[in-house]
Amino acid sequence: MTSKQHTVIASPYGPLTLVATEGVLSGLYMVGQRHRPTEESFGERVADTEAPFPEVVRQLTAYFAGELSEFSLPLRMEGTAFQRSVWDQLARIPYGETWSYGQLADKLGKPGASRAVGLANGKNPIGIIVPCHRVIGASGGMTGYGGGVERKVRLLAFESGAPTQAELG
Repeated sequence: MTSKQHTVIASPYGPLTLVATEGVLSGLYMVGQRHRPTEESFGERVADTEAPFPEVVRQLTAYFAGELSEFSLPLRMEGTAFQRSVWDQLARIPYGETWSYGQLADKLGKPGASRAVGLANGKNPIGIIVPCHRVIGASGGMTGYGGGVERKVRLLAFESGAPTQAELG
């Protein structure tokens, strides 16, 4: 049987559930996220001071403070070979930039697979750290996001340095 643990932390985007499998981060889920596994599948709830969570929390805190633009964490990404290849490419999208689903498919050497790329993107189990929010429609539109389009817009605005609604007053 696989050992799983989870913790919940606060973020500017609502509570985040961090999940570790065999001591390695395997999930980061938002409240109301599409394709979010059931709470029962997350394993025992532990303090965010238990390994591997302190380093994950440290890096997320630095990211939300605008002090970190690239995560350096061991990840356990569980999915099909195609999904993992999409998620690997997501991690290569530079901070503050966006790629279209078609560009992502091209990078994978699978032009014309943008729909399949979109489906894999939507099942990314480690949001924010594996930046699926940086993928947009070919026309630049804010297409679906598992965490909700509003969060996607806010994350992209944050990364681009645009002022948030709270900063605007």
